[in-house]
Amino acid sequence: MHVVPAPDALLEALDPEQRAAVEAVSGPVCILAGAGTGKTRTITHRAAYAVATGAVAPSALLAVTFTARAAGEMRTRLRQLGVEGVQARTFHAAAMKQLGYFWPKAVGGAPPNLLTNKFQMVANAAARARLRPGTSEIRDLLSEVEWAASTLTAPEDYVARAAGRGLPFEAADVAAVYAAYRDLKTAQGLADFDDMLLYTAGILEEHQDVAAEFRDRYRSFVVDEYQDVTPLQQRLLDAWLGDRQDLCVVGDAQQTIYSFTGATPQYLLGFRRRFPQATEVRLVRDYRSTPQVVELANGVLSAVPEKLELHAQRPEGPAPRFEEHTDETAEADAVASRCRELIRSGVAAAEIAILYRINAQSAGYEAALTNAGVPYVVRGGERFFERPEVREAVLLLRGQARAGDADLPEALPDAVASVLAVRGWTAEPPASSGAVRERWESLAALHRLALDLSDMTLTEFVAELDERATAQHAPAAAGVTLASLHAAKGLEWDAVFLVGLVDGTLPLVHADTTEQVEEERRLLYVGVTRAREHLSLSWALARAPGGRQTRRPSRFLDGLVRGVVSKAPPPRAPRAARGSAPVTCRICAAVLNAAVDKKLGRCAGCPSDRDEALFEQLREWRADRARGLGQPAYCVFTDATLAAIAEQLPTDVAGLVSIPGIGQSKLDKFGDEVLALVSSRA
Repeated sequence: MHVVPAPDALLEALDPEQRAAVEAVSGPVCILAGAGTGKTRTITHRAAYAVATGAVAPSALLAVTFTARAAGEMRTRLRQLGVEGVQARTFHAAAMKQLGYFWPKAVGGAPPNLLTNKFQMVANAAARARLRPGTSEIRDLLSEVEWAASTLTAPEDYVARAAGRGLPFEAADVAAVYAAYRDLKTAQGLADFDDMLLYTAGILEEHQDVAAEFRDRYRSFVVDEYQDVTPLQQRLLDAWLGDRQDLCVVGDAQQTIYSFTGATPQYLLGFRRRFPQATEVRLVRDYRSTPQVVELANGVLSAVPEKLELHAQRPEGPAPRFEEHTDETAEADAVASRCRELIRSGVAAAEIAILYRINAQSAGYEAALTNAGVPYVVRGGERFFERPEVREAVLLLRGQARAGDADLPEALPDAVASVLAVRGWTAEPPASSGAVRERWESLAALHRLALDLSDMTLTEFVAELDERATAQHAPAAAGVTLASLHAAKGLEWDAVFLVGLVDGTLPLVHADTTEQVEEERRLLYVGVTRAREHLSLSWALARAPGGRQTRRPSRFLDGLVRGVVSKAPPPRAPRAARGSAPVTCRICAAVLNAAVDKKLGRCAGCPSDRDEALFEQLREWRADRARGLGQPAYCVFTDATLAAIAEQLPTDVAGLVSIPGIGQSKLDKFGDEVLALVSSRA
């Protein structure tokens, strides 16, 4: 039986700010927690302290996290503090549990089944909308559908809400796919994860008896990573709360890196406006990283107003390394060599990470690490417990546990090794890489977990695996971690390599607006703050060996790089100052800022002089060309581009390419045909 420590004991070893947060057991409470400041320790101690002081019963406290892994970690820490019964779940897991319980009462019958293959459903919806997108385009459409759902945007409102998002699709086409996706789900009695949140919120909003029962059960709420809440999640949270205020939110606006999913820090930043009497606590003592790493992290955000300035608490460590390389291959080889040096010096491979902006960058590092003989694992791919080899191994282990095979060794690690050997696993890793090595690493992770839990029986070990599978709490990897900056959120390592830090990659070339660029800056900040002691930042001047060395280090490193004299070409002036005047409206001469206005060459409010007959001819021509190419119409030209052509009536190549969105590729494919259409109208 677990015994909750005395309240005073729970306050020991907390710093003054953490203690203030823990003692604020009733809401509203806002904890602004910088990276490495002991956020999870604080909120778990706060929950335990609230239980120990009688402020709330464990079963009446609902803690919401953004990943199953974080929820599992919170439950583990609470158990270690002697607290059982607190519900720690993700938004989606909590909603699904509540929906299964309340749907029969509020609606009748069983709730819709969970849609497990959204990709295929979106592909079917695109076909119903008379589109023929490729695989990557279906993924983009799926992302847009998810963004619309998370921002509470209905299909009929999508076109208006999507203005300015810079999509590669016509907004009307996305809206058609979105509507078809919704209709297909309804017809098949299916619901996706976003629907689960929306249905749960709707039931609580519309059925007072259900809301009363729920609110009688749950009286206090904690929301972690509150800067990543979407409007849909906030709606569910409001439905949970009702008119109560016992809410504690925890977050850091400078770690907002999921705006593309609909997440917004505005709920965190506006918490005090909503609850003027709220207790606000700022955690700024960084216990994770050395002073050198913390100084660099603060430097990345030096120009950001109202940020949390971190204060290092650890002893001094090595200075961050900045390295420039001639090409990406040389960069990857140097990083792999440095990883090998760190491992030889005593740093565990599992305590090293190589972080990059986009997943496509991993291939070069996989090859370099393989050549250097350094083990690695790629994070962010298929979930550990869903891998075929892991599922097969768990089934075998469960069978052996039920059989109680007397021939198996008594020691758990030996017993697990004997079962894994049936699937071809050996203690030594294979010489090859790729799928064979990944399969071996998966099974080796199960064996390492058995070593860590060697006091368990095989039956207890299988039960532990089942619990971890439910929580998606994968065992720690033994190799160097390869991960995107997004996938690294919430994790930390002794040594971190931030690679590929060039303009065009970080920030991405598609980051056009100030808001998008600043989110890219926050990604670098998240990457820097993952490191405890060793930190390396690198970039390559060319993509391939022998290529032109025209790349520049990321603009986010300006003023931070030490010990490197870059051979990169000097920075180009901002676009507005590269010898060309700002784009102005051809009607009223006002400076144009919006992309659509620049394309049309006029303000949105100025009268259009579009040749409507030509515009319709262009649309018909585009439809024919798209059918012939087997592509969606927007892959030829968007409606905005056709409208610009019909307004500006270009008569030659120079006039055509002056329209934004018509580059050399489009000119080569369609230029002569478009100019012929314009000429025929003239």
